[in-house]
Amino acid sequence: MREFSDDNDPAGDPAPIQQGDSPRFGRLLVVLALAILLIVAITMLSEAYLA
Repeated sequence: MREFSDDNDPAGDPAPIQQGDSPRFGRLLVVLALAILLIVAITMLSEAYLA
């Protein structure tokens, strides 16, 4: 008697990671810098308005 797992092809090696698929850390860094600048601007404007 055969098991059902015998009918499946063995799992191959995972696909190699290509350089083109890597995350874009430059874009992420720009977004992070803009978010920090926005927080600083909101803080400065609220201090000027409430003082």
